[in-house]
Amino acid sequence: MKLTNLSVLGVLVCVACGGGSNGPGAISPKDDSGQRTKGGQAVTKAAAAGFQRALDQFVSNDQKGSWSESSCGSVAGEFLNSAKEQQGASGKPFPEALYNAGLAYARCGQDDKAKAQFQAAANASKDFHRARAQLALYEYQSSKNLDATIEKLEQIIRDAKFQNVEALVSVAALQMERGNDVKNADGANDLERAKLNIQRALAIDDSFMPAFNQLSLYYLELAKRDAEKKDKKSAKGKKRGGLVVASDQGLEVNKQQLDLAALVAAQAIRKNPKYAPIHNTAGLIQVQLKNYNGAVQSFKRARSLDPKFFEAHMNYAAVNLGFRGFGEAEQAYREALKLQPNTYEAHLGLALALRGQINDANYDKNIAEAQKELDAARKLEPNRPETYYNEAILTQEYKAKGDEKNSIPMLKKAASIYDTFVAKAGADAAFAPAVKIAKDRSTDITDTIKFIEEGQKAAAEPPPPPPPEEKK
Repeated sequence: MKLTNLSVLGVLVCVACGGGSNGPGAISPKDDSGQRTKGGQAVTKAAAAGFQRALDQFVSNDQKGSWSESSCGSVAGEFLNSAKEQQGASGKPFPEALYNAGLAYARCGQDDKAKAQFQAAANASKDFHRARAQLALYEYQSSKNLDATIEKLEQIIRDAKFQNVEALVSVAALQMERGNDVKNADGANDLERAKLNIQRALAIDDSFMPAFNQLSLYYLELAKRDAEKKDKKSAKGKKRGGLVVASDQGLEVNKQQLDLAALVAAQAIRKNPKYAPIHNTAGLIQVQLKNYNGAVQSFKRARSLDPKFFEAHMNYAAVNLGFRGFGEAEQAYREALKLQPNTYEAHLGLALALRGQINDANYDKNIAEAQKELDAARKLEPNRPETYYNEAILTQEYKAKGDEKNSIPMLKKAASIYDTFVAKAGADAAFAPAVKIAKDRSTDITDTIKFIEEGQKAAAEPPPPPPPEEKK
């Protein structure tokens, strides 16, 4: 779940006749801005002005894509100053300002600071359901417990009387991720429940872009799942989410559902062409339509709109890598690793991009860098077979080149790595084609070594004596 795609709340609402609140902590009429929080608390003129300044800066940074550590801190600070002013004048907290400060920190990936403000907002008002939803999503990032997170979000949605659009879309995304077939009052399975929650969100706010994006992803998921039912091998062990999956590209997907996904994405882009996630989703749809040039352009647009959009960098890299755009792939994988340095797929992809660019000028440098990335990938996930397969190719095709003295040890090493790959791949059908290739390559290596060694042996043996001269 990508917290930085959530919309900032414009929560202050002008009322027609704004007088001061009664009771303890009420602000004086001359200080009353005439604005109220959603909890009905009167907001001071100073707090309202500070909130609006922060809101304007937030929206400006979003539109320009100009978020930085400095701007995140500055905007969050403005919201917190507004909250402090309100607290001092009324004796009551300002949960909306605290929440928006958390969103500002989240824009720059300052998760600890963001969580602290979301928690402060939740503590300030038990009815501030948006903060509770964000805390649940942060907890999911560490626990990866789908069932518990979905249950928690569903309770938050009920407490909010189904008016929390962010929670509705988030629970829909997690339901699509889980994909179980257990029936309940909201649907026969998770996909039906996800669609219902997306529809609920759009019924509340038909301009809420995350809901449009999730609806497009829903139809894309339907299209792929119909295909996977016919192709059990490619469906097994598939990782879902916003990333291009290599085996997806070979599926014959449900065209009707795919057209619906494309239609929703196109409508959403017309509504808000600057919303980066919908361009990423459009790219995923283009991959299924086998329009790879269109996919590249969509992913490129997404990453230009949001330079911190990890999935867009990864998808742009993956499609370029598939069509030998190694330089573009390398650059995108490096951008992705700046954002999430401990990502297996990014290190592996970068290794392949570097290998694809090996030439006489950079031979030793690129081999060393590619090996470094493979080592990093293996350290992160030691049992992933892909690392060994690609290291074996790097060793056989490049490290073993040169004089015969160096070739034989490297070829033997490559054969050993192929054997390790075959063992780790086991009976997983997803690796069956690569296992066959690895076995064939290992056999070729054995034959090559035998040929070289026989040649070396023949060269080392003294030549036979010349035949005796004939007597005249």
